[in-house]
Amino acid sequence: MDLNATLIGQTIAMIVFVWFCMKFVWPPLIGMIEERQTQIADGLAAAEKGARSLELADVEKKKLIDEARGQAREIVDQANTRANSIVDEARGTADQERERILAAAESEVEQEVNRAREELRRQVGAIAVAGAEKIISREIDANTHQDLLNKLAAEI
Repeated sequence: MDLNATLIGQTIAMIVFVWFCMKFVWPPLIGMIEERQTQIADGLAAAEKGARSLELADVEKKKLIDEARGQAREIVDQANTRANSIVDEARGTADQERERILAAAESEVEQEVNRAREELRRQVGAIAVAGAEKIISREIDANTHQDLLNKLAAEI
């Protein structure tokens, strides 16, 4: 193998090229690669942190849902209890109203019976006076007539 000037020139050019690359090209490339590695590591850490946050949020969501369901059950139970108490109260009020209406009806019936008795007494008294008039064949004065009716009414 011959050493000639071309081979020596190429060697020197190669050495200068390697030195130039090591001095001016490699440092920015290495810096960009390290920066990219840092960004990737930060992204992975953020993704891992996001996954943990998602798990915690899922646990919190389940907890809130369970609490809301418990509160809903509580509200429904309170509503049922209130509805039952309203129904019981309405029944009690209805029973009282029924008793009041029955008492009023009984009182009204009793008053009607008393009125009918009074009317019957008056009619019987008038019939008795008319019969007595015919028998006696004379008119009885009004005061005597009223006294007779009162006595007859008291007897009946």
